[in-house]
Formats: sequence, structure tokens, C-alpha cells
Amino acid sequence: MIKRNGYLEIIKKALARGRAVALLGPRQCGKTTLAQEFVNSQSPNYFDLEDQSSLISLADPKGVLEQLKGLIVIDEVQQRPELFPVLRVLLDRKPLPAKFLILGSASPNLLRQSSESLAGRLELIEMGGFDLREVGLKKLSRFWLRGGFPLSFLAKNDIDSFIWRKSFIKTFLERDLREQGIDLPAVTLHRFWAMLANSHGQIWNAAPIASSLGISEPTVRKYLDIFTGVFMVRQVYPWHVNLKKRQVKSPKVYIRDTGILNSFLELKTEAEILRHPACGASWEGLVIEQLIRTLDIDYPYFWATHQGAEIDLVFNKGGRMYGVEIKRADAPTMTPSMRIALDDLKLERIVVIYPGKKRYSIHKQINVVPFDDIFGGMKELFKK
Repeated sequence: MIKRNGYLEIIKKALARGRAVALLGPRQCGKTTLAQEFVNSQSPNYFDLEDQSSLISLADPKGVLEQLKGLIVIDEVQQRPELFPVLRVLLDRKPLPAKFLILGSASPNLLRQSSESLAGRLELIEMGGFDLREVGLKKLSRFWLRGGFPLSFLAKNDIDSFIWRKSFIKTFLERDLREQGIDLPAVTLHRFWAMLANSHGQIWNAAPIASSLGISEPTVRKYLDIFTGVFMVRQVYPWHVNLKKRQVKSPKVYIRDTGILNSFLELKTEAEILRHPACGASWEGLVIEQLIRTLDIDYPYFWATHQGAEIDLVFNKGGRMYGVEIKRADAPTMTPSMRIALDDLKLERIVVIYPGKKRYSIHKQINVVPFDDIFGGMKELFKK
């Protein structure tokens, strides 16, 4: 059993300073298991809104919930959006007899409801599958192949993991996305997701996808935003500065979980990943996800010009701008893009991450760092 102590501490601190916490993430990422560390599922304070008995017991939600004390867990809260106004009333009581931990399967509608009804009362925490801090760097190969969804990562073997992911994708298309208002046939949605997988790590271009699916570009953009809202896709937006150079304005698109990416690319072993043309982009996406979670990057960007200069990740930390380049190479060296980015973006430092073992400098502001160091030896590079 892999303990998720990081999330446990985050939730404990959020509950200590606030009245309600929303834990949001895709299905099967471990939200329910984590919530049961706080409240037993058999407790009268635990409500699973996909369980008929919980729905029946909440026929009069205000009357039931206002009688309870301590911590109350409401799982799959997006099933009952009418609960949000009730929660607002309950959270405004003085003194406050109960706090709430609500769980949602990554619903944009949930976010909208919470922001409208519970503004200033609810802290949002995004949760994903396992990350490498939790499973350990020694299991990097398995993590890259299977991804971070617990049932995929912990499967008995790679074939069982692959089959689980295929079933997850099918269920997600046929149920979860229907709840988001997408009424396309599951076959069409599968094609769209596969196209996103084949665009992994690339700058977004709606035109060929819209043409292939026979729908408009604004509709394709809407679907991309929905996949982003359900935490299946990450859009990394471009960073803009006041330059005479023409800068890229479209986001980069990544499939957030490498196991899901490999399912669409039909990659069943690590050897197949390493031989595939998308190997470099897959590695880049994996590293970006781990950096965002490890360094607590709230707003990740990339930067690129139409003249060819590019930096994979740009972010603000402590009022200073930093850049990260990700290389799948034995010994990365200085590139023209790095020099241009240092000058044009006024970066404090660029860190080049690669799969080697040795740390070295290629410029007074550019450090080459092994991927293995991102959990222990990175943070000092992003502070002065």
C-alpha cells in the first residue's frame, strides 16, 4: 500500500485554516481512499452520492447535515449541485459545529458552482494519481509505462495494467464526458482523444482535428477545454513579453498521465516507448508534470518565437522568472534558444533536466541537472 502522506498533510492544513475543502481530480485517482483516512465510509458523517442509500438519506440535506458535528465527507458532490447553496448556509453558522471535505471527479460545473456559492468559504485542492515521490525513483520505468492511476500502477503485470487503462478510457468516454455535456458518439470522442495523444507536447492547432472530425474549430476548442477541465489534458500556455519578435500564442497540449498516453499510442513495454518517435515528447510531459507538483508551480508557461527560439517551461518563483529545458540526451550543451531566452526573458536561471547522473554548469546561469535530483536537489536552484 502506497501512503499518500503529502496529500494527507495538505488536507489537514487546509481543514485547520478553513471551513471547507474540495478535493478534485479524475475518477480512480485515489480521492475516496484518501477521504476515508479522515472519516470511515460507514460513519453517519460520510455520504457517497453515487450510493443510493446516501441519496435517500440526503432527501432533506439541510435537516440531515445541520445535525452532524465534526468532519463531514461528501463524495461525488457534482451529482447534487443543489447542495452548494445548502453548504453555504451551513458553513456560515457561528460557532461552526462541522467542517466539510467534499470530493469531486474533476467537473468544471463543480468548480463553477463552488465559486458562485462558496466563494471565500472553500479551499480547492487538485489531486492526481501517484507521483514519483510516492512510488520512488527506482520505479521510474514502471511509472513512465503505466502512469500514476493507482489501479494501473499497482496491477500485477504490464498487460493487466494496459487492459485496465483501456477499460478506464472506455468508461470515461461513455459516462464521465457525457456528464460534461459532450454529446458526440464515444467512437468520435475516442478519435479526438487519440488525436490529442498524437499531438502530445506540440503547439495546439485546431484546424486539422476539426477537419478530421467534421466539426468547427470553436467546437474542437470547447472539447479541448473540457478534457483539460477533467484533468486528462494539460494546456501549458505561452508566456509573452514585450518584444519585436513574433511569439507563439497557442498553448502546448500534453496528456497528463503517461499511462493513458501509452494506451492511445499502443505502447505496452518500456522498450516500445524508447523506440517510438514520441519518446522525447513523452519524457518531456512526464518531467513537466513532476516539476509542477514538486515545485508547487501554480502557473506553468512555455515560451517560443516563430523564429525557432523556445524554452519548455517558464514560471515565476519569489518574484523572479526561471526557465527549464528538458532534454532526452546524454550530455546537453548550450543552445541558441537558451541564450536568447536568458536575454529576452531576463531569466534568473535556466535548469536543463536530463536522464544522466552528473550535475554540471554550461553557463553561470544555466545548470544541467539529473532527473533523479528533482525531488531533492532542485529547490535551491530556484531561489536566490
